Amino acid sequence: MTRLRDTDAEKRAQSGRSPDFLEALARGLSILTAFDGSRPQMTLSDVARAVDLPRATARRALYTLEQLGYLESDGKLFRLTPQVMGFAGAYLGSAGNAAALQAVCDALCQETDEACSAAVLAGDFAVMVAHSSPPRFLSTAPGIGFRVPAFCSALGRVLLAGNPTAIDGLQLQALTPRTVTDRNELAAIIARAAKDGYALSDQEAELGFRSLAVPVRRFDGRLVAALNIGIRIERATPKQMRETFLPLLLTAASRLAGLVV
Repeated sequence: MTRLRDTDAEKRAQSGRSPDFLEALARGLSILTAFDGSRPQMTLSDVARAVDLPRATARRALYTLEQLGYLESDGKLFRLTPQVMGFAGAYLGSAGNAAALQAVCDALCQETDEACSAAVLAGDFAVMVAHSSPPRFLSTAPGIGFRVPAFCSALGRVLLAGNPTAIDGLQLQALTPRTVTDRNELAAIIARAAKDGYALSDQEAELGFRSLAVPVRRFDGRLVAALNIGIRIERATPKQMRETFLPLLLTAASRLAGLVV
């Protein structure tokens, strides 16, 4: 009798993963995270390309996620449903740091009249776990759950500063003409962020915006998050950001040391 190939087992063997690793679950999660601001809705072919899966495999995963309520479709285009927010809610509800970080972001936003965020590192991205924006911002402004590439954002560089070799496996794709993609130059920038205790990204993640970030450490010095203020470039120069916002961020991060775990 012909024996069916265990393609999942073959993939695990090739990647060096444990037999306990569930490829099907990994595929489903990779599809969910493929949707973002630049790809809010995708066809089956789009999804298959985005996550590098055969169309038949992607179709089954999409069908399953749609049946579970995490995706919806008009017959051609797939998009996330609000049900995926349950993941964020579960994280924020179980992560004791979220409330403290949100309170500090709210206070900084009120004091500076600028957007303030806190983020943690998740793979190649800095993911916002707290955010506060002034009333003048559009309701569509980035918020909790928004991801920015770690290598070119102030938040991400602060988070990467604790690991000098962290950039080795990162995909360095320019988002603007100002994005630094040279690994040696980027390594020097991250090393400087570690030495200076802050990072400034000037229109590298998005044209027209610059951001200043500092590390948030708990009482024993362990890095747990990054805290930043982001502005439109016409509102302050990099020098003015350092002079005005850096002391406020450092003071806020110092207060958080006794609150985060």
